[in-house]
Amino acid sequence: MNTTENSYSAEQAIQTAQQLTRLFSHTAALRDKQGGNPKKERDLIRESGLLKLSIPTEYGGSGANWTTIFETIRIIAQADSSLAHVYGFHHLLIATVQLFAQPQQYASWFKQTAQDNLFWGNALNPLDRRTTVTRITDHEYVFQGDKSFCSGSIDSDLLLCSGYDEQGKLLIGVIPSQRNGVSFLGDWDNMGQRQTDSGTSHFEQVHVYKKELLLNPGPLSTPYSSLRPLIAQLIFVHLFLGVAEGAFEAAKAVVQGQKAWSKSLAEQAVDDPYIQKHFAEFYVQLEGVRLLAADAVKKLQAAWLQGEHLSSVQRGEVSIAIATAKIAATNTSLYITQNIFQVMGARATAAKLNLDRFWRNVRTQTLHDPVDYKYQEIGEWILTGKLPEPSFYS
Repeated sequence: MNTTENSYSAEQAIQTAQQLTRLFSHTAALRDKQGGNPKKERDLIRESGLLKLSIPTEYGGSGANWTTIFETIRIIAQADSSLAHVYGFHHLLIATVQLFAQPQQYASWFKQTAQDNLFWGNALNPLDRRTTVTRITDHEYVFQGDKSFCSGSIDSDLLLCSGYDEQGKLLIGVIPSQRNGVSFLGDWDNMGQRQTDSGTSHFEQVHVYKKELLLNPGPLSTPYSSLRPLIAQLIFVHLFLGVAEGAFEAAKAVVQGQKAWSKSLAEQAVDDPYIQKHFAEFYVQLEGVRLLAADAVKKLQAAWLQGEHLSSVQRGEVSIAIATAKIAATNTSLYITQNIFQVMGARATAAKLNLDRFWRNVRTQTLHDPVDYKYQEIGEWILTGKLPEPSFYS
């Protein structure tokens, strides 16, 4: 994999993601059991050059569009949803900086990221208010406290962190992950997404400077800056879709080598009409999500190109398209990852195969924010015409 190229074509980026996916697939089941930090695999992503996909070309990046970025996330998720998660969040954090700040502030971060293949980590989580921010001077602040669900923070190079000041205002900053006072507790031990390092970050009198805070225009302050949560939601859509596709292909490979059930009139499992019906159902659901996801990405890309001219109504229409895809991706991924065992049979539950990881991963990640509220947003829009209010989750 060539790390010297400043830019990728869409085709090259997708080919690189496919190469990584083939490598990750050999160890995904074992690494899922082990948990912990996938340092070797993260370094392969660094070396691949894919971390610069979302960096604009003027800063040494590839300047890829969102279609290409989401496609690479989906492909990696087919083999390893933990790596797809931290990789997708890397691009989300770069977009966050673009949306919440100005070029003169983020230019150096982006140039350094593109030049050195830096991995960005997340310590934002606006729902966790345990990190406080105290201003010491007009140009210097201190972050103190804990932050949960910090995906990709361990082994990151730059960290997007946040806290609340005395007035209850959310402040978001970009700092080196190894700054004095920053520590990662490594306490992520959940049933799924086991290699996302989504545990606790601790800030012990961490000094953050005003030039590192994203203040202009700041979080969710305009329709354009409010695209940030919509990008996050589309990352989840492609994560769920990729996992469902990976589970589908794993089940297909098993069934294609099996004899049919003893009471079947068919000799081979592939000729059994009940198994054929299950796979048809899986396929139809996947096709539906693919179409909805493609439509949502197209709308997001158009909104992204509008920049600060984006209206609140246009932004709201994008949010409805993405919420629709999110519901479909959630339901489909849970359905397929649960029901692949119905076509594979009892031997597929062997612990050494670890095929339940597909379900555990989407079951864990689909709880990031309640899908019921996506239904509520769409239902309210249908009945009243009211578009969703921007938040960090809609």
